[in-house]
Order: sequence, then C-alpha cells, then structure tokens
Amino acid sequence: MPTEDKPLEQTKRTAMSYAMDWGKSSLPPTLLATLITALHARPFRPLPMLFPPVLLFSAYLNLNGFIVDSAGLTAAWSGLYLIMANRRRVKGSFGQRIGGRFGARGMVRGGAMALAAGNLVVCGLTYGLGRRVKDDGVAREKEV
Repeated sequence: MPTEDKPLEQTKRTAMSYAMDWGKSSLPPTLLATLITALHARPFRPLPMLFPPVLLFSAYLNLNGFIVDSAGLTAAWSGLYLIMANRRRVKGSFGQRIGGRFGARGMVRGGAMALAAGNLVVCGLTYGLGRRVKDDGVAREKEV
C-alpha cells in the first residue's frame, strides 16, 4: 500500500518578506536606470545622467553577492534622484500642465519617480534590517 503524503502547508508571506525580496533584487536599480536614461538622454542633461552608472553599479554589486550594500546604495541614489526630479515644475497654461503630466514623457517621469520612491523605502528597509555573516574574514550577506 503506497503511503500518501499530505500536501505541505503553504506558509503565507508577509508584506515585509515581499519588500525584502524586492530590496534584494538587482532589477529595481536597473529599471530606474533605464527610465532615467529614457528621460534625460535626449536632450542630454548631464546632472540626471550621473545616476544611471551608479545604479547599474549597484546592480553589479548585488549580482556579486553584496546584497545589503547594494540595497543601501540603491536607496541612497534613488532618494537623491527623487529630490532632484521633484524640483521640476511645468510652467504654462492649464492645458500645458495636463499635457505635461499625462503625456508619454510625463507618464515615464511619474513612473521613474514612483519607482525611485519605492526603491527608497524598500531598499532602505533591506539595508536597515539586512544581516551580514562573517566567514573567513570576508563580509557576506546571509540568505534568509
């Protein structure tokens, strides 16, 4: 008589575990770098274009095992981008302001700012609550 295995109970994941997974991923800094490049490459603006290389370096750090440090770098530079992008104000008539907000460029700008705000919160949380394990004198992040 074959033994019947009971199905394993699925544990419910909390919002905190989803946030920590997002903060440990290399995808958020890469997405933000892509949106920043799409917004500021043409016409070229030098100050905003300082952000994509740093964010891509953060993704590189993440892929090399420095997950908590990468989350901190992503949170810091996402916050700086959010401050810089928030200073822009659309001048003109009501129609121009609505067109600037809900046009293609305005939607990409809003998406970049929303992603930067999310990265600031979630990656900051991952950096603040992340743990490192020391083995052989090299600091590595502990897989949870």
